[in-house]
Amino acid sequence: MGTVLSLSPSYRKAALFEDGSASVGHYTAVQNSKNAKDAAAAKSLKRPSIINVLPWKRIVAVSAKRKGSKKLQSEGGDAGKCSSPEGSGLQPSTATGTPKRVIVQASTSELMRSLGEFLCRRCYRLKRLSPTDPVLWLRSVDRSLLLQGWQDQGFITPANVVFLYMLCRDVVSPELGSERELQASLLTCLYLSYSYMGNEISYPLKPFLVEAEKEAFWDRCLDIINRMSGKMLQINTDPHFFTQVFADLKNESKKEEEKTKLLIGLDR
Repeated sequence: MGTVLSLSPSYRKAALFEDGSASVGHYTAVQNSKNAKDAAAAKSLKRPSIINVLPWKRIVAVSAKRKGSKKLQSEGGDAGKCSSPEGSGLQPSTATGTPKRVIVQASTSELMRSLGEFLCRRCYRLKRLSPTDPVLWLRSVDRSLLLQGWQDQGFITPANVVFLYMLCRDVVSPELGSERELQASLLTCLYLSYSYMGNEISYPLKPFLVEAEKEAFWDRCLDIINRMSGKMLQINTDPHFFTQVFADLKNESKKEEEKTKLLIGLDR
């Protein structure tokens, strides 16, 4: 007969579980030690890179700083060389970036007198013309429009006289043969000054007419507009141009004073 072996399953199971827990524990310990070694190796690899990067950044920053300081020093030296008049042979400029400001002042009566003197010199053929005659013509029209209610305040102001002078300087011909022709030309310029610079929308034509025919008046108006429209716009948009015309008008009286002094000197 055969031999029968009897094995207890509980002991076998316990042995199996004991062996299994031991193997699992051993595996975990091995893995932990391996991971620790890998981490230490990685850490040892990273440290030199960090140590190497930091000095490199510092070196780059220091070199950039040195280059910037050298560039500033070179620019300062070049600027010093250019600014010195002995080294370059050029005189230093004393002008500033802003244009020179010119202030011209004059009253309305002074400008009107200057305008009358200008017209007297321009129309040299009119021997009996006085500087006060053109002033009286202009003030008569201004007063008439005030009395008729066409305007609330007088038109003759320094700015408007400057505008009128600009027109007369290019329009009034020195070859005029009579005071009537001068008056017609002057009042045509005055009408355009009212139309361009006045506060009202329109003005009556009658105070500005000298001759009976209106066609001649309108022909002069169209001729002046075609010739002077550019300057009429410029004097209102360009302060320097207005100041120049203002100064030219004011100097007209000085020209008359110089002429008078010259005549007195010749008489002596």
